[in-house]
Amino acid sequence: MGRNSLDDRLGIEIIEASAERVVARMPVEGNTQVYGTLHGGASCVLAESIGSCAAAVHGGPRRMALGIELNVSHHRTVSEGMLTGVATKVSAGNTLATYDVTITDDHGRRVCTARVTSLLRDRER
Repeated sequence: MGRNSLDDRLGIEIIEASAERVVARMPVEGNTQVYGTLHGGASCVLAESIGSCAAAVHGGPRRMALGIELNVSHHRTVSEGMLTGVATKVSAGNTLATYDVTITDDHGRRVCTARVTSLLRDRER
């Protein structure tokens, strides 16, 4: 993930990355809405970031992953601590890669569930 990217601004840190699974952490602080709870859009960014990261690893260095679909369900509010996102491969082929993402709080409670599908295409040279 690049410097000055949205992921960097939200404090997303990749802990583990493979084509099968990506794990990342993100602070709640700084990613809240006016009520002081986690902004749903921040959960969406975390989910798409790690789903796309896994798809990019699957695609390899000559391909890029472009998110084409994101489905998100928010289950509970969080106002402090760290979130952990885990993207797990559902299906990955030559042109599409789909990952299920679970986001949990410091107590292991599910905050959000998402499904991310990315289009894999050759990088422009």
